[in-house]
Amino acid sequence: MKIDFKNKLGLRCLLPAAVIMLFLVMFILPFFSFPGYSILKNTTSHLGAQGAPHAWIMNMVFIFLGGAVVLEAWLGLRGYRFHQVILIIFGLGLIGVGLFRHAPLVEGVPVNLLADTMHSIFASTVGFSFILFAVSAAFIETTPNRRRVALLTAAMATFLSALMFTAADYAGLWQRLMFIQAFGWLLSLTREPGLPPH
Repeated sequence: MKIDFKNKLGLRCLLPAAVIMLFLVMFILPFFSFPGYSILKNTTSHLGAQGAPHAWIMNMVFIFLGGAVVLEAWLGLRGYRFHQVILIIFGLGLIGVGLFRHAPLVEGVPVNLLADTMHSIFASTVGFSFILFAVSAAFIETTPNRRRVALLTAAMATFLSALMFTAADYAGLWQRLMFIQAFGWLLSLTREPGLPPH
């Protein structure tokens, strides 16, 4: 699949920069978050939770990453409208995750239930839309190997998401592995030539 991305004003650098920021923050910010935060157990949503120290950093990364995804989809997938819409939904979901914060894990912080509910809705949207996008990408990829990689990416995202609930003591680990695998594939997808645009 070929991404017809116009490299105007260096916009092509935004998604890689956002992904690098995500990887750095999700491994470094835990050392400055609330006492007891565990990279193995706690998720990135907990880093941005209501009342969490420096939560704004994690939430701004979510918003920046979502915006970069939306821009990449809008400029690069013009020949594939269905895929473009799904990837835009994925990006908007990331923005929503950053705007609406997870319930507090710090004692004494009042809970904004609406924000927590919206956060959960957007987080679910992120998961479902990414899996759908990865599956659909397999149908427009150019080689059997790239199709298999797309389907494997979808399968791994599904599997790791399930582990976050069935093996919740390691939810933070499963989520971080999922982010590395998913965004690594997405960067590869948007930067390797394949089918000409429709």
